[in-house]
Amino acid sequence: MAEAVKMAPDALSSLDGLRARSDSTSSTASQGSKGKLLLRQRLSQLLTCVEDLSSDDEANEEVSRTLDEAFQLCGRFTPKDAFRLHMVTWNVATAEPPRDVISLLQLDVQPPTDVYVIGLQEVNAAPLRFLSDLLVEDSWSHMLMGTLAPRGYVKVSSVRMQGLLLLVFTKQMHLPFIRDIQTTYTRTGIFGYWGNKGGVSVRFSFYGHMLCFLNCHLAAHMNYALQRVDEFEYILDTQDFDFYNAPNIRDHKVVFWFGDLNFRIEDHGMHFLRSSINSERYNLLWAKDQLLMMRKKEPFLQEFEEGPLRFKPTYKFDRNSNTYDSSGKKRKPAWTDRILWRIKPKTPPPEEEDDEKASTSTADSHEDECPIRVLQDIYTCDMSYGVSDHKPVLGVFSLELRKHYDTPLVRLSPEGQWSADQDAALSYTILEDFMSSTWDWIGLYKIGFKSVLDYVTFVWVKGDDLPEILETLQVSLNKDAIPLLRGEYVLGYYSTNMQCIVGLSANFQILESKRAALEGLVSENGLNK
Repeated sequence: MAEAVKMAPDALSSLDGLRARSDSTSSTASQGSKGKLLLRQRLSQLLTCVEDLSSDDEANEEVSRTLDEAFQLCGRFTPKDAFRLHMVTWNVATAEPPRDVISLLQLDVQPPTDVYVIGLQEVNAAPLRFLSDLLVEDSWSHMLMGTLAPRGYVKVSSVRMQGLLLLVFTKQMHLPFIRDIQTTYTRTGIFGYWGNKGGVSVRFSFYGHMLCFLNCHLAAHMNYALQRVDEFEYILDTQDFDFYNAPNIRDHKVVFWFGDLNFRIEDHGMHFLRSSINSERYNLLWAKDQLLMMRKKEPFLQEFEEGPLRFKPTYKFDRNSNTYDSSGKKRKPAWTDRILWRIKPKTPPPEEEDDEKASTSTADSHEDECPIRVLQDIYTCDMSYGVSDHKPVLGVFSLELRKHYDTPLVRLSPEGQWSADQDAALSYTILEDFMSSTWDWIGLYKIGFKSVLDYVTFVWVKGDDLPEILETLQVSLNKDAIPLLRGEYVLGYYSTNMQCIVGLSANFQILESKRAALEGLVSENGLNK
């Protein structure tokens, strides 16, 4: 049989001051004090055991068991890492993107964002436009990547279903720790055959914690609240993934549900609505918000949390203004655009028949060792944008978690100085066992690269045999593939099976080639032409 020809990787992969809080172990404010009290009790038991210590095996076992429990409790109070998650949902109503999104993305805040998740609805999906977007990036993706890449953010994944678009960006440093990436979508428009309504999702493991982001556009109009709930439940039940530990949306440790959910405000007349909004007495409208009402009735919706609605209803506005609909229809204002989240509930332990079964650890005990907390710092809309009849909604979260791992799967390093005057060498070492493949490749990226496929050049990993763990291998790059001009670069090891980068080198400089001046690429003062 003829040997398979390796194709290029891209061909292969064709409010203020208030914090809403939840976590995977408890959502009560007294968790810390209760835990400390329990810790004191365990230590007191330990001291009692030590005083009564004898050669008796039972006493020794009690000391060992009490020590284990005490140290486990101590570990729960170890400081955790915190990551800033910035989410945006915006029905853009087929509009082109604005020129400036600094306010939308809060690019000037400190500390800077770690992960951006941006969900759009009604991106222009006219037939000719949609076909052209399949060939090149749509205008919104192009604008967002062009804005975020120079600031060190890389697109991790994206998924589109007609007008629904979901994009995930992260700091370059987090790339090796975002794994098991997968996308999917569900149509609910026109009996499930049309994608103007439905949901698109991206799931991935973030430092070992399984996260899922679901961007939805549900049925419109006041009288279809029940249909919206049914559509959402259908999406939850039918979307699945190729991972044994989280095959469905609700199997993930944290799920973020957001989008143009289209829930309206019932009963109140237009005068009362606008009066309450103008006086910023938004709480007067909460009791008749359809989503809040549905969450009281539907148990599966009660698993989701949402921050208080202390911002103006985001629909419907006259374009390029902050005036609610002044057309003949005069649609009632509504909080159609929302961001909610769900922490996976603990599975109750099975009934035990004997002591031997009671000592067996469960899957949840592993999750307790690496908990995750979700704290919402900001939940608001940005009134400064007027290209759509919706205002964008922002949700800023702090993800507090204990990492399952903090070392990459592969270590990479350039060897010696690099320039286009000679072939270059790089070395790589497999640090842990993973689904490596001879189809894996190593990309050379210029700092500020936009996505995994935005490489300058690449080289396949070495040989037909998979390397041993901790074995260091070396491959070379032909000088003709190396950039002529000076610049800062990084090497990334891409796993074909895992569909992600699993190792990055430190940033390094490629020196200016002598050939650059000969080819007229460098001016006399040394500036690139």
